[in-house]
Amino acid sequence: MAANAQYILALDQGTTSSRAILVDRFGNSAGMAQQEFRQFFPQPGWVEHDAAEIWDSQLAVIREVLSRGVDGKPVAADQLRAIAITNQRETTVLWDRATGKPLANAIVWQDRRTRERCTELQAQGRAADIQARTGLLLDPYFSATKLQWLLDTLPGARERARRGELAFGTIDTWLAWNLTAGRVHATDPSNASRTMLLDLHTLQWDETLLELFDIPRALLPTVVPTSGVIGESDPGLLGCAVPIAAMVGDQQAAMFGQACFSRGMAKNTYGTGCFMLLNTGEHPVPSHSRLLTTVGWQLGRPQGTVPVTTYCLEASVFMGGATIQWLRDGLGIIGSAPEVEALAASVPDVADTYLVPAFTGLGAPIWDSDARATLIGMTRGTTRAHIARAALEGIALQVVDVFDAMQRDSGIALAELRVDGGASKNDLLMQMQADFLGIPVVRPRITETTALGAAYLAGLATEIWHDTESIESHWTEERRFEPAITSDQREAKLDRWHQAVERSEGWANP
Repeated sequence: MAANAQYILALDQGTTSSRAILVDRFGNSAGMAQQEFRQFFPQPGWVEHDAAEIWDSQLAVIREVLSRGVDGKPVAADQLRAIAITNQRETTVLWDRATGKPLANAIVWQDRRTRERCTELQAQGRAADIQARTGLLLDPYFSATKLQWLLDTLPGARERARRGELAFGTIDTWLAWNLTAGRVHATDPSNASRTMLLDLHTLQWDETLLELFDIPRALLPTVVPTSGVIGESDPGLLGCAVPIAAMVGDQQAAMFGQACFSRGMAKNTYGTGCFMLLNTGEHPVPSHSRLLTTVGWQLGRPQGTVPVTTYCLEASVFMGGATIQWLRDGLGIIGSAPEVEALAASVPDVADTYLVPAFTGLGAPIWDSDARATLIGMTRGTTRAHIARAALEGIALQVVDVFDAMQRDSGIALAELRVDGGASKNDLLMQMQADFLGIPVVRPRITETTALGAAYLAGLATEIWHDTESIESHWTEERRFEPAITSDQREAKLDRWHQAVERSEGWANP
């Protein structure tokens, strides 16, 4: 490692774009490049990505951010202390070990094609055992049934997998494989715990589940700590080898970037979906409210000692910022996403109009794959402004439902909610969120905390930061939104919302 190595290169591979961010030792972004890639929708409910295109876009933004550099000066690879990877989770890639080429498009976390397989397993009484082992609910969201579908569908794939010719990975694994020219096939517990194949208690691949889904063990990556050096980038990519020192799922990365290091701290990320995580400490907390128990992160320790694992409760709302995209691309009532705030603010209320954004079903705490989006309560007086406001309320009200379930499961009364992600910049939405929750909503100075959290984890592994206390000192509050409605108004709003949700449930399977 060069003496002048002072930056972490954080790779933030998301659902719609790949980003590369240079983070300095003070936790500041010193440069960023971003590139969108194509989305494929072959059938209703199917969502795919070209994994090769994901890698190409990620490599392109790495080179772009280094060439742009800092203050007009390019940053050389020997100025990088480490590379950190954070990624969209559950998205499933299957590739040829010899050629490194994917056998098919990646199946994205939003994809619902394996709904029937999940229904079969539910009917066989397997759901409770799967949840006890993995902390997850039996749902097409997770990787196991996606991988099984690929092995069932691609000719000869399962036999090739048994012979060790193929490799499976979520996007973190795919990026690490390509960064190291195939020398590293690894994942971390935060990503592995989202596959529905990992035992949440041992943090090892579960042989019973591998047998259930007929997945050959030879396909699977090695599980390594979230924070720790797992290998080096191929020297030919950037000009010299750079340590890869963190791999972490995007929502867990945002949690770490929000400095939610203590039990009882919670954050919500407003991205394509909404993802709330609550730190439950060093032991997994089972959910009785249809939430997910998941690994937050595992911090590596000196050889011979046991890594420290932090667990979380998580609630996933499928349609967050994607609801605003639908207003723009589906209805055409706004020209760009930022326009929604002014349009929604042009009316004082929703005029009893509710939008339940169940475009791909409902996530936590209902988990209804057959639910469909519902716009209800319209009259001749309903305008596009009312619909825009109802869309924002629909996002915030979904978050309230998972927040309440999280408090019930954990037994913790949450005092505040830290927020991040693109839509957290919408002041009207954040005020709605505080109003409907009845507690303060706190937005940090840096709202793009996903890349920051990954960088912090890599910085711990390479001793830029020595402990979480030094990282916590970099977190600063930008604005605090206080509740501004009465408890009676809040309850009336939630009651009406729940009536709308009930009407959306089961629509695709009458």
